[in-house]
Amino acid sequence: MAAPTVTLRATGTQLSCPEGENCLLDVLELHDVAVEYQCRSGYCGACRMKLLKGKVAYRQQPLAFINEGEILPCCCMPLMDIELEI
Repeated sequence: MAAPTVTLRATGTQLSCPEGENCLLDVLELHDVAVEYQCRSGYCGACRMKLLKGKVAYRQQPLAFINEGEILPCCCMPLMDIELEI
């Protein structure tokens, strides 16, 4: 099975999601995508963003509040190809 692809809606950029990365935030940083964050563990919600397509899995349940359709990239990884509103 191929590694999931992360598509950034604003630019149409597609990023590979290599195995071994800890979280989606790490993947975004690997590809030089600037994301606001503070805690890297789902506590603050600063990295909150809109998931437009696909599904993610959380390595730990986030404590920060997220609305329907939002994710915290600091503590999740894609389960399939995803599209983000960035």
